[in-house]
Amino acid sequence: MTPEDEQRMRFVFALRQKGVMDARVLEAMEKVDRGAFVKGIFSDRAYEDMPLPIACGQTISQPSVVGLMTQALSLEPRHKVLEIGTGSGYQAAILSQLARRVYTVDRHKRLVTEAQDAFDALGLSNITALASDGTRGFPEQAPFDRIIVTAAAEDPPGPLLAELKPGGIMVVPVGQSDTVQNLIKVTRTETGFDYEEMRQVRFVPLVEGLGSD
Repeated sequence: MTPEDEQRMRFVFALRQKGVMDARVLEAMEKVDRGAFVKGIFSDRAYEDMPLPIACGQTISQPSVVGLMTQALSLEPRHKVLEIGTGSGYQAAILSQLARRVYTVDRHKRLVTEAQDAFDALGLSNITALASDGTRGFPEQAPFDRIIVTAAAEDPPGPLLAELKPGGIMVVPVGQSDTVQNLIKVTRTETGFDYEEMRQVRFVPLVEGLGSD
């Protein structure tokens, strides 16, 4: 067994220990190299279950949180997904293995450019990435089967709820930015929305407008 194989086995084992049990999600996370999204001095820590700093004061989420959020979406191969907060691009790359089409937006143009370079290098052609104000969602392509938000809002944003199909699911961290937040699974029903608390997390805040870069 090569060192890379051992590393991959340990990576998947750690995900299982944290509750990521969906076989398709585990397969996607085994297939997509997190190292392709971690640059510079932190690259040797790409396979540890921890968040790491990236450009523009943002972070790449720890793999177990990526796995749990992806698992909660219950993705199907025909789904169209919106991600708010491209960041490194790692989460979108995982989603691209499980859904038909992924749209990802970030307020930082530099992050979108770097993520697109990573998508191109990995041959991921079903992701559309653009710099945009994520608090408004992506009305041009709405409605979406699934929405994932990788920044914390004080409440599930109204524009995003409006872009969710009936029967659709949104996973979003909710809470004040300087305190522990709760990861919420929102399901749109025929009559409204059902909310389910999943676990405590900590994400950067969801900010309106575009970044200065």
